[in-house]
Amino acid sequence: MKKINLLFGALLLTVAAYAQTAWQLDKVHSNIKFTVTHMVIAEVEGAFKDFDAKVVSQADDFNGAEIEFSAKVASIDTDNEKRDGHLKSDDFFNAEKFPTLNFKGTLVKENGKYSLKGNLTMRDVTKPVVLDVVYKGSVNAFGGVRAGFTISGKVNRFDYGLKWNKAIESGSLIVGEEVALNCKVELTKG
Repeated sequence: MKKINLLFGALLLTVAAYAQTAWQLDKVHSNIKFTVTHMVIAEVEGAFKDFDAKVVSQADDFNGAEIEFSAKVASIDTDNEKRDGHLKSDDFFNAEKFPTLNFKGTLVKENGKYSLKGNLTMRDVTKPVVLDVVYKGSVNAFGGVRAGFTISGKVNRFDYGLKWNKAIESGSLIVGEEVALNCKVELTKG
């Protein structure tokens, strides 16, 4: 009988160790924003308005959580319809041919700091990226558990084929190569 109890106990511990929690994106309390330098002297901000994410974690602190994210390119919004149209064209994202940008990776906690490591795909080009993450914690509210994160980092748009540019009189480019990402994410437990 002791052997059966020990076996049953070991089985329960094994199942508990591999228990997964699915999290849904709370789109009302999340945003995906970016900033790019304009004519060397200013910055233009924008956002993707139609996006989704899937998060599966095994640990309460999200270490090792698997992340999948996608955004519809046609939802790009920089508060300027003409500029948005240009960004959706083949000069930049080509929303018609490449309608989504995607990320798939893992949230990693090392030395008390979080980073998001994975592959970002734009215009059918996939490159590895590492983004900084601040885990803001979790709270039990409004009938469920919620968790919050801030994600930031930079990507070079030229790496993904978004190469349109013109030079101004000084020889500097109108649009900077680096794009800064700044995302606020709130998740709800599944």
